[in-house]
Amino acid sequence: MNRIAVRLAPVVVSLTTGACFATRSDVRILQQDVANVRASAAQADSARAAQIAQLATTLGLVTDSIRASSERLARLQANAAGDLRSIQEQLVQIQELTGQSQNKLNELRAQMEERNAQMPAAAPTATPIPGDSTQPAAATPPAGPPSPGPATLYKLAYDQLSRGSHSTARTGFQDLLSKFPTSDLAPDAQYWIGETYLAEGNSGAADSVFNLVVTTYPRASRAASALYKHGLYLQKAKRASEARQVFQSVIDKYPRSDEAALAKERLRTLK
Repeated sequence: MNRIAVRLAPVVVSLTTGACFATRSDVRILQQDVANVRASAAQADSARAAQIAQLATTLGLVTDSIRASSERLARLQANAAGDLRSIQEQLVQIQELTGQSQNKLNELRAQMEERNAQMPAAAPTATPIPGDSTQPAAATPPAGPPSPGPATLYKLAYDQLSRGSHSTARTGFQDLLSKFPTSDLAPDAQYWIGETYLAEGNSGAADSVFNLVVTTYPRASRAASALYKHGLYLQKAKRASEARQVFQSVIDKYPRSDEAALAKERLRTLK
């Protein structure tokens, strides 16, 4: 542009002074310069247009890549949610099968206790008095009805629980704990007492019983379930920090339990 101004200056001066000093050669050069400037401008515009088009293409590729990544992420999240749901359903099924097997064992134990109780006791032999062969043997007082064992008490209480008679079931489990506090069924009986309170809507009493299961029977199989239920109680009470600690305790103390997997999921979603 500066070169055009320089060449155009004599022409402008000449026109303003009334003289005509511009030759055809000058005009031709001036026209050539204008054409060159126009060509350069057109070339620059074309280059900028090409750059803009390339930028638009790149932007489109990036947008498509982001969209594809978002779709893959959405599919992965959906698959993960489905897998998690499947795992939880399997855990529930395993727990149900385990509970059914345990109930069958308890029923067998109760039947054995009943059969043992129904077996007649051997009559004691009378000790004869030396020198008196005619003295009759002392009469044996009739034995009273045998008291039911822990398995029988557990079965009776659990049957009431299955029928929805929570108060009656609770009384039965408490009777078992009172008569057989060291029985291997004691942890289960204590746990089901908590469940009876929970079924009645008394979550505070249920939580107290679940805590008792954890502190009294920390190595029992029901301890993991009781501790997990305590965490659920805290989460429902909006005590997120305490609930998080309890769920982490389930994972740390009972890492191989089904409740540990459930506690991990709770920690991921707990806010």
